[in-house]
Amino acid sequence: MSGGTRSRRKNASAMRMVGAQLAALRKAAGHTQRSLAARVVVDEETIASIEQGRRPLKEDLAQQLDEVLDTRGVLSVAVNNMPEVDLFPRWAEEFIDLEREAVTQSWYENQVLPGLLQTEAYARAVLRNDVPTLTADEIELRVAARLARQEILHRKDPPTVCFIFSEVTLIDRLGGQEVYEEQLRRLLDWSRIPGVTLQVMPVGREFHAGLAGPFILLETPDHQRLAYTEAPRGSRIIADPDEVSYLERRYAMLRTQALNPYATRSLLGRFLGES
Repeated sequence: MSGGTRSRRKNASAMRMVGAQLAALRKAAGHTQRSLAARVVVDEETIASIEQGRRPLKEDLAQQLDEVLDTRGVLSVAVNNMPEVDLFPRWAEEFIDLEREAVTQSWYENQVLPGLLQTEAYARAVLRNDVPTLTADEIELRVAARLARQEILHRKDPPTVCFIFSEVTLIDRLGGQEVYEEQLRRLLDWSRIPGVTLQVMPVGREFHAGLAGPFILLETPDHQRLAYTEAPRGSRIIADPDEVSYLERRYAMLRTQALNPYATRSLLGRFLGES
């Protein structure tokens, strides 16, 4: 297990400043967001999010952009000199490290969709419900961090991940109807990615193996099996084999009780009015 590293993120005002700088340099070089994205092999939305200050510009991408835009290191210097703030609570940092390295993950959530599946708008709606209330800058920082974590599902060697979440999370409309529909469509997209399995636990079950609350199972690259549970003011990494085995048995039962992946996709379609 790797030691926890302090997870930090550039502050929101600095992100907006660098984003505006990138937009100006891009336009001066005669690029659209689409043409620039194609040159550095990223999604057009990535460039748009950076320019709008919604996503941090990472050092490696800054170097690529400096080369393409012939800006002589301007963006790299800006990124390296941005002020930083602590991003994740200290108690969540070890899990973030484990999540990044895990070869398999198994999630169960009963109140909110798993962070790795959330759209930007849904994540923002979730964080706006936090108590005590977060500032606008804190929300944007955490949204950016949550989206960045999703990159593990798109890397060349992605983990094998199973998500089981309650139908309750599909009934709630956090953020409003538009956010809700976008999130449902994104779930359908995620369900088609190789190595990603989505299962919905329907409401109205007579027996439910997840009543004790959400948890996550992980397998490290050296095949250590761990579990993670989270509470409002703290979390717990579980390494004891007996406790991990207990949660693995609960998860196995949940998989038999939840809708299979095909029925889950059908349910998502019905929520969208498509079937």
